[in-house]
Amino acid sequence: MAAKKRSIEPLLWVLFSAGGVLAALLIPVLLLLFGVVFPLGWLTPPTHEHLLAVIGHPITRVVLFLLCMLSLFHFAHRFRYTLYDGLQIKHLNELINTVCYGGAIAGSVVAGYLLWQI
Repeated sequence: MAAKKRSIEPLLWVLFSAGGVLAALLIPVLLLLFGVVFPLGWLTPPTHEHLLAVIGHPITRVVLFLLCMLSLFHFAHRFRYTLYDGLQIKHLNELINTVCYGGAIAGSVVAGYLLWQI
């Protein structure tokens, strides 16, 4: 009996949903704090040294990496299906997969590199 080819589609859906949930929970809070609350002076902003100390902690780096990586995979999956369903270009399946998920992988590598350079 021929072996059945296994699809990675379930893994992509897990990355999509995890990225959506994490982005929906954390990005609005970070944008509110660093884009509105601190610049308007509603709260005292953290000092540069304090932010470096927080970002220097390994758990913070892992959380920021996961936020970046999962958000990129969420975007890649959403964009892939937008191209498939919206533009009806399913015949470019391999190219679209390579560009979308390859971009997410490349962005994750860059995010990891930058986070570990701090």
